[in-house]
Amino acid sequence: MIEFIAENLAPIMFMSLIVFLLLGYPVAFSLAANGLLFFVIGVELAPLSDSINLSWPLLNAMPERLWGVMSNDTLLAIPFFTFMGIVLERSGMAEDLLDTIGQLFGPVRGGLAYAVIFVGALLAATTGVVAASVIAMGLISLPIMLRYGYDRRVASGVIAASGTLAQIIPPSLVLIVLADQLGRSVGDMYAGALIPGLVLTGLYMGYILLMTFVRRDSMPALPLEARSLGSGVTSLAIALAVAAGIAYAAHVYLSPTHGENADILGATVGVIFIYVVALVDKTMNINMMSRLAQQVIIVLIPPLALIFLVLGTIFLGIATPTEGGAMGAVGALVMAAAKGRLTMDVIRSALTATTRLSAFVLFILIGARVFSLTFYGVNGHLWVEHLLVSMPGGETGFLIAVNVLVFFLAFFLDFFELAFIIVPLLAPAADKLGIDLIWFGVLLGINMQTSFMHPPFGFALFYLRSVAAKVPYLDKVTGKKMEPVTTAQIYWGAVPFVGIQIIMVALTIMFPQMVMHYKGEGSGVDPATIKIEVPGFGGSSGGLPGLTLPDNGGGLGLPGGLQLPGGNPLEGGTEQKPADQNGQQGTEQKPAGDLSSPPSFN
Repeated sequence: MIEFIAENLAPIMFMSLIVFLLLGYPVAFSLAANGLLFFVIGVELAPLSDSINLSWPLLNAMPERLWGVMSNDTLLAIPFFTFMGIVLERSGMAEDLLDTIGQLFGPVRGGLAYAVIFVGALLAATTGVVAASVIAMGLISLPIMLRYGYDRRVASGVIAASGTLAQIIPPSLVLIVLADQLGRSVGDMYAGALIPGLVLTGLYMGYILLMTFVRRDSMPALPLEARSLGSGVTSLAIALAVAAGIAYAAHVYLSPTHGENADILGATVGVIFIYVVALVDKTMNINMMSRLAQQVIIVLIPPLALIFLVLGTIFLGIATPTEGGAMGAVGALVMAAAKGRLTMDVIRSALTATTRLSAFVLFILIGARVFSLTFYGVNGHLWVEHLLVSMPGGETGFLIAVNVLVFFLAFFLDFFELAFIIVPLLAPAADKLGIDLIWFGVLLGINMQTSFMHPPFGFALFYLRSVAAKVPYLDKVTGKKMEPVTTAQIYWGAVPFVGIQIIMVALTIMFPQMVMHYKGEGSGVDPATIKIEVPGFGGSSGGLPGLTLPDNGGGLGLPGGLQLPGGNPLEGGTEQKPADQNGQQGTEQKPAGDLSSPPSFN
């Protein structure tokens, strides 16, 4: 029995972690406790099995692993973007943003859900971190949706699903790390993931549209008393058309002098123009625009400009995601100050919440480090590899097995653990089977996103649980007593979106061109038909045919005919000329070399 346990410690450890989580222990402590417990068991059973590579000195590596978590610059994006979202929420600006978009879709059932998905996709495009995106969306949008009578399961599911879009929508930290581990270009990974990310966002909105017909009361339209801005969509459309015309005119005017940057500059001119017009119209009570158009432009443009600033600097390579997060945090402070809502209480509460939520995320990562140290020491990675090798079905069987495996492993292992331990094991097998690694990486990203949503182990659900109300509270706008959001409601709300994400995984496998478009049209040349021939150097000599260079006289006289041209390359010499019409080999006096530049040996 002891020998059996020693030989199968990896799967036993894996199943034990599931038991820990089912018993209700926190994720971070379950990972760490499971890793330490099986480390002790592994050290004691090491003499009984060659598959256990654990010893007490191995614990000396733990401080270095934990320091690697603490010193990882990428993780700085979590507090930066969390602080950005909390400042926007505490100052009321993010609430104004969602409230305004909700009023824009006010007469439509599910309008707030559409707004959450839209804003969630924009946050995903700025954060690139699931934890920061889910936490920010939970802080900003959940109270608003509950205020207007949304079903708690629907609201929780929409927020968690929208937050996990940070896994797949560029610029994503997930895609950056996957590209690095797969040995592929980050730009290609971004290009390949763009269409699947947009398609998934569209599927979310399609589900909301379906639910408005199936369960009409779960996502009500805004009541008339909440539509304080009235109507005015036509006025907004005209304002946007005018802004587009000015942007195009600016683009044409700036093209001769600014080249490719003219389109960005033109769009900037158009946005600034319409924003200034809306401000003047509202301040001076000109009423050239409707109140709805004024509010949408004034409230929507500054956050979108902040998002564009962060996203644009990352895309242009000016800033890393961490630096982009820092700019976003500073931009949120500037915008709150411009609105007159930046107070010491706002800053203090934002810093406190950011510290608490960042520590929550960090403890999960530390627990994953402890778990992976032991899991690797009991050859858990080899156990995973053997599972893959034994799967029948070739490429299809491999893809099914890998997706199922990653789906379950992502319940317990942090993304970085998967990227640095599991993905390197999968990439060589995928490459050998002829699978495009960009497509494979995007598929893994969508799959990991699915696992972040799966109850009861999905990390995104734990992030949302940490910010959702646990006790009754008074709504600060209506003054009504609001009931808390239960864990069961969060779990059940996530189930439909897990199904949507599984469908997205299947669609990516069935229609790989959604990702493969990153290659472009190509040259139309089949690489298999390319034949490269290397010409020989002169005649044969010394039993090595063709391994000689022309002997121009005065060469180095190396054995076997391997000679270099004679003469000093820095001085004048003779150069062989092609044979003339009479077949005579000609020569030409070569001018002396120029000592002011390096010599050429061509």
